[in-house]
Amino acid sequence: MTPRTGKAARVGFAALACALVASACTATPTPSAAPATGVVAPVAAVTSSSPATASPTATAGTTAIDPTTADPELLAEGDDGDQVRELQARLKQLKNFTATVDGVYGTTTTDAVKAFQTAQNLPSSGWVDQTTWSTLVAKTKAPSAEDLAGHLIPGPAVLATGSTGAKVRELQARLKQLGRWTGDVTDTYGSKTASAVKGYQTKRGLPVTGEVDQRTMDRIWGQTRKPTSNELNNVKPAPGAGLTTAGLDPRCLVGHAICASKTTRKVVWVVDGVPVMQLDARFGRPELPTSEGAYHIYWKSIDHYSTKYDAPMPYALFFHGGEAVHYSPEFASIGYSGVGSHGCVNTRDKTKMAWLFGQAQVGDLVVVYR
Repeated sequence: MTPRTGKAARVGFAALACALVASACTATPTPSAAPATGVVAPVAAVTSSSPATASPTATAGTTAIDPTTADPELLAEGDDGDQVRELQARLKQLKNFTATVDGVYGTTTTDAVKAFQTAQNLPSSGWVDQTTWSTLVAKTKAPSAEDLAGHLIPGPAVLATGSTGAKVRELQARLKQLGRWTGDVTDTYGSKTASAVKGYQTKRGLPVTGEVDQRTMDRIWGQTRKPTSNELNNVKPAPGAGLTTAGLDPRCLVGHAICASKTTRKVVWVVDGVPVMQLDARFGRPELPTSEGAYHIYWKSIDHYSTKYDAPMPYALFFHGGEAVHYSPEFASIGYSGVGSHGCVNTRDKTKMAWLFGQAQVGDLVVVYR
């Protein structure tokens, strides 16, 4: 797979990738942008320098894959583009992927990758490392232009102007997670819903119809999590004592978000624009800085341990390679007198972190900013 750059990038040149391997509290290197052709060649295999260890205990419903010792990701949930399109088309040849080839790495693609990895006796991570990609390429043929162009023709409408009911309410709640719906959600698909859908379709390169066909629905559902009962019924939580939205990154104000500010050294849990709880935070040391940007929780590990740094990482919410928001016994003990983490976002209140671990779900937003 040729290197990529841009939003979905995960692995650089082979030499750089060998130097920056995935490890606990260390950012995973990323590939550069693939040319807009349907066929891409794999890069040289990249392996982790960390010794292989047994996977830690994962929370219910997750796969026990340790991102601190696994091979670096080439593609993973949240990515989009031509390489994801090719991945989906190849998986479709093997009947692992049955949805529309749309170039967006959502939960459907993750499940398809897991199914392929399980069938090939590979670690069932749900992301594509070099071994997974090489195995997939060896077992499939290069997709045709027609195979890769499944997103160009709109399908019949599943939801459209005039539709009503619970599915419309869920659509609006999911659009709200994406920042394309404001105000209360309703049961009615009107002009406001059509406009929000058009905006989403334009952004994602889909036929701009304002109607939700199966392809559009798969894309929206794949990029969002199931709305909570409170979200579907427009019930907002009460703000935490003394907390306001002042100074919070605007990206944190939609849906469920962990807002981590390096300037204030605080982590704030935000629900639908309401700051609910705040924790003290410690970030990466200068030589191992915590990555900045908007990410999504992709794995939860309640009793994680970093073999690379020989350190406990309880209540770990992984959001970028080996970087996670987690409770740190060291931070709790010495506070800010230490040099910083190995790239993770450390918290020091164990009770609050345990509560946050229970509230935050895979797919929720994590924003790290200055």
